[in-house]
Amino acid sequence: MHLFLIIALLVIVSALYSYINARWLKLPGTIGIMTLAILGSVVTIVVDKVDPNSAKYLTILATNINFSTMVLNIMLGFLLFASAFNLNTRRLKKEMRPVFLLSTLGVILSTIVFGSLLYWVTGLLDIKIPYIYCLLFGALISPTDPVAVSAIVTGSKLPNSLETIISGESLFNDGIGLVLFISLLEITQSGTDSIDFSKAIVLFIQEVFGGIALGAITGFLAHRLMKSINDFQTIVLVSLALVMTNSLIATYLHLSIPLSVVTAGLFAGGRSINVDNNDHSHQALEKFWTLIDEMLNTMLFVMIGLQMINFPFLQHYWLSGAIGIVVILVARWSSIMLPLTFLRRTLNVNYGSINILTWAGLRGGISIALALSLPASNYRHFILAGTYFIVIFSIIVQGLTLNKVINATYKSHAKD
Repeated sequence: MHLFLIIALLVIVSALYSYINARWLKLPGTIGIMTLAILGSVVTIVVDKVDPNSAKYLTILATNINFSTMVLNIMLGFLLFASAFNLNTRRLKKEMRPVFLLSTLGVILSTIVFGSLLYWVTGLLDIKIPYIYCLLFGALISPTDPVAVSAIVTGSKLPNSLETIISGESLFNDGIGLVLFISLLEITQSGTDSIDFSKAIVLFIQEVFGGIALGAITGFLAHRLMKSINDFQTIVLVSLALVMTNSLIATYLHLSIPLSVVTAGLFAGGRSINVDNNDHSHQALEKFWTLIDEMLNTMLFVMIGLQMINFPFLQHYWLSGAIGIVVILVARWSSIMLPLTFLRRTLNVNYGSINILTWAGLRGGISIALALSLPASNYRHFILAGTYFIVIFSIIVQGLTLNKVINATYKSHAKD
């Protein structure tokens, strides 16, 4: 299928769903668009069985999009840069301890708890899934998705401190999650049951610290370039080139693309680019990247909804999907509760925030993209279907009820 036709159809469908939601449904943007995309996929599947010609364009669009490549290699860099560029760096510095803890130790704990609970529950139900594949599932689903989190928390009633912790965690937890995923994937392919810790440590240092160093250097240089000129068009082009440069170099050097563009975004957006005291160019650049963020978010969630057309096996995995949803919530809660219990004196987070942090830990397109990248095996459909159900529940159910959880939590504490 011609690339222009794919892009044109994606933009047309995104605009249509966005208009229907804004005109009639009036749900929060990403939730409404994703709901419509899922409903559209269900209708397409039904119509395709009756009359294939009637639904051929949506079917062609869904089947011709390489979701994993599109998300991980193209869209993710721009989305993460936009989120990082507009993040309040002063608040991030204040909440850096819980952000660092949740994005490192929290991901490891969540992976272990998820994998162990899933293995135990599936064993009780006589569903035979090797423990290593349960851990692999946990590694790809444990990191919270920065795109989904950014889209949902923006319109929530979260206090500033919690919003910063949740957003910051989602931006930085890619590194450890990716190392876990790659290491566990290599184990499944090698047939052994042992982790090469030395190799994992080298991979972690290369991916994480290399990505951060690359982003810091390029972000600093780009900021100096943008600060030295007054032409807004050139400033925009420099910021676009910054994202693409980081993506290209990180891919070539096998560094973490997400961490490099996040670091570059923080460096470029944390300080004003104006040579005078007026912030017009910087504010305009923030609005530009906000617009890019919202447009790409819309198309991403349309793509997530359309993926249902590519998963005809979903109907056989309702039970495993329900299990995955419960297990990931327990794993998320545990990965917050345990560090908070042992390190409460050093963290500026109270126990009343645990439920909010748990419910606001959303999963999105990155988890689906990683699941789609899994090689063929007897357990690929199980993991892929479970991931899809968790993502749908996460965005629609958790996203719609997040404010209710926030209100209920603060009301209960007010009574106490």
